[in-house]
Amino acid sequence: MITDYKEIQHSALELDEKQRAELAKKLIDSLDQQIDDDIEQAWIDEVKQRKAEIKSGKVAAISGQEVHKAAREFLKK
Repeated sequence: MITDYKEIQHSALELDEKQRAELAKKLIDSLDQQIDDDIEQAWIDEVKQRKAEIKSGKVAAISGQEVHKAAREFLKK
């Protein structure tokens, strides 16, 4: 079994694109195993609030394309 970081890195980089992507996903998922219940609930509450605001007409949803356009314009300034 390979235990040296450099050897693991070298071996991983020799994998084909699909295998590297799968490995990357598994590594990232392994970092996200500890879910803070308070943070998780805060996000659920935020989503519910935003959904209610959109349904009530208090705010209007805009497309991702519009957001990206506005962000690009903002960054040009």
